[in-house]
Amino acid sequence: MSTYDFSAFPNVNLIHADLSAMTAAQQAVLYQQARYCQAMTEADIDTMRALVSEDMIYTHMSGMQQTREEYFADVVDGSLTYYTIGIDSPVVEINGDRASVTYTAVLNANAYGARGTFRMKGTHWYENRDGVWIAVNKPNT
Repeated sequence: MSTYDFSAFPNVNLIHADLSAMTAAQQAVLYQQARYCQAMTEADIDTMRALVSEDMIYTHMSGMQQTREEYFADVVDGSLTYYTIGIDSPVVEINGDRASVTYTAVLNANAYGARGTFRMKGTHWYENRDGVWIAVNKPNT
């Protein structure tokens, strides 16, 4: 049974996610991902900042890259508006203080004027810092 209340994120849908098959640590990482996605839908930059490493680089599906603050500015000004986010078929892997979440994102969004539902498979990387999983850039390994 999950010790994390994913229903606290009304704009985030877990799709094909078997929480009962996950360890508590895997659930903790997935919970941080869901928490971040909920913050995206609310343009809650304070929460987003708390969950993401300061040196984070975002790469959009177009290939455009942005620093954390450039990306957050686009969320604040509405250039990027997220309505709901699905986390489809997540696979959480943990190796010590590093973790990854691979899944298909189902974004109902308006991205720079293009409104629609976008499906993108990708991996998000995490590092455990003082007991908290923080999103980080892909490790160079």
